Formats: sequence, C-alpha cells, structure tokens
Amino acid sequence: MEQTELEQKTRQALTEKLGLQQLIGASSAFVAETSKIPVVARSEISVLISGETGTGKEMVGRAIHYLSPRAGKPFIPVNCGAIPVELLENELFGHERGAFTGAQASRDGLIQEAEKGTLFLDEVDCLPLLAQVKLLRFLQEKEYRPLGSTKVIKGDVRIIAASNANLEQAVAAGTLRRDLYYRLNVVPIVLPPLRDRSIDILLLARHFLAVYAARLNSLATDFSPEAERKLMLYSWPGNVRELEHVIERLVVLCNEKTIQASHIVFPGENNQLGELSFQEMKANVIAKFETNYIENLLVAYRGNISKAAQAAQKERRTFWQLVRKHKIDVEKFKVTHAR
Repeated sequence: MEQTELEQKTRQALTEKLGLQQLIGASSAFVAETSKIPVVARSEISVLISGETGTGKEMVGRAIHYLSPRAGKPFIPVNCGAIPVELLENELFGHERGAFTGAQASRDGLIQEAEKGTLFLDEVDCLPLLAQVKLLRFLQEKEYRPLGSTKVIKGDVRIIAASNANLEQAVAAGTLRRDLYYRLNVVPIVLPPLRDRSIDILLLARHFLAVYAARLNSLATDFSPEAERKLMLYSWPGNVRELEHVIERLVVLCNEKTIQASHIVFPGENNQLGELSFQEMKANVIAKFETNYIENLLVAYRGNISKAAQAAQKERRTFWQLVRKHKIDVEKFKVTHAR
C-alpha cells in the first residue's frame, strides 16, 4: 500500500510538472484560455489551439495530454509544416511493403506510434487535401488505411490540432477542408501574444531566470529596475519562446548577480515600444485592427466587396480604398469548394 501511495504521488507530481504548472501567466486573457485545459483534458473532445509562433501551443497540448487519462501513454508532436507534402500521408498513416518505389518493408505511421496516447498536429493547415480526407475519416470512424494496404486498422488516438494561421481564411481559400475545420474546432483555445499580456512578462522572465541560473550554475539572480523596464517595453514578436531564449542568453553571458539594462540586446532594437510616439503606436494599432476587421468580413462574405462594405456600414468605394490601403488580396477569399 505504501508503494502504491508513493507511485500515485510520483505520478501526480509528474502530471503537475508537465501540465498546468508550466503554463505561467496571470493576465485575464491568458487565464481565460488556460482555464479550459483541465475541463477538456478529462474528455475526448476535439481541441484546436491557435496563436502566434512562440505562444506555447505545444505546451498547452502537452498539458491537456498529461492531465488526461492518456497521461501514461505517448505524446507525439508533429510539425506538419516541416514534413515535405509528398511524405506527410506516409508519416501519419504508414505504409505496406511495396506501396511505392523504395518501400522494401512495412512501416508504422505516427498514428500507430501514438496508440492509446495523443497525436499533436501543429500547423495542421499544412496538411495536403488527401491527407485531410484520411484524417477526417480517422476522427470520425477511428480507423485508417496505410499506404498500399487493403486492410483497415482501428486506432485509439486523441488528436489535438494547432496552427498559427487564420484557419477561417484557409477554409475560404480552399486549402483546409471546411468539414475538417469544424471537426477539429469543437473547443478553441486561443493563446494571446505576449504583447497583449504585458503583466506576465516579468513573471515569465523571473521564472526563466531561476530555471537557467540553476541549470547553468550562474551568478545572475535578479534584474535591475532599468532591465525590467526594458523587458516590459519590448514588443516580443517571438512571444514567450523569444523571451525564454533572451533570458537564457543573459544567464550565459552575464557575470554579475543583477542583470542590467545594458546587458539586454534585442535584434534590431527598433521594436522597442518606448521608442515609438503615441501617434505612431496609435497608427500601428489602428492599421492592425482595420486589416483584421476587413479580412474577417471578406471571409464571412467570401470576398464579396459590396456585402462586406454593407456589413461594415461603409460606402463600397470607401471600403475598397481600405482594402487597397492595407494591400489585402481579395481574390483569395473568393475561392470556394463544395463539400
């Protein structure tokens, strides 16, 4: 009984370490999204995680897995955008001997490797259409057929998908099947960029400082007020991943107990929010809002300028001028495919 209790405590500690404890943040936008994780982890419901590169999509996927009943089985992450298109179907579903030139032996796919566990598909919008059809069938029927095989295989794998792209635009452009999108997007988790959760910047920076200082046996244990201010004023285009790499570099290079502002060097340095005037920052925010607003309308009305302008309560000519101002390609929103 003592051994069983010890194993349970060890398993719980591992689950917490690999689960929510690694998701650090106090901002309302971040907490609102991550609070969904324990709920969806207990079920088999489909989850689609979206957010910019470096916001922690894979970490959320891992948290869902390690807080779920599948925690003791494999978590297999796959970057669909890093695998050549012609190999993706083979990577996911495997093949039989002789399925194609050079296939001298059968090979299991990633779905088979993830049996009883979780397959995390990052950049899911990069899947070719034929692979999307097979993935949809697997999601619906829990079965698939390896390349060159006549036998249908049953699989017990949870699929969690993620993307840094606007998937509604991908659906409108015909590069992502509409039915697959709806099947994946039952519960959306949208991770905000670090620039929209500024109160978390120092929280994360101190966490990474403690981690890397202990790991690398560094003297650095704190930030000066000026260094903290510099971290806060940076726009962090690479999000949490960039912040982690910056802190890791500081820990390696700094030979002092306190990290000073002069130790912190950002690429370009022109991304400093503090160097922009109020008017420049306002113009940037307005431009981003207008672009997103117009693109969302074009998605909704499939590239129909007249209907989008009417929904925006703008004259068609005025709306068209905004489209040209932000260099938005209307044609990509007009492509539709019957499903």
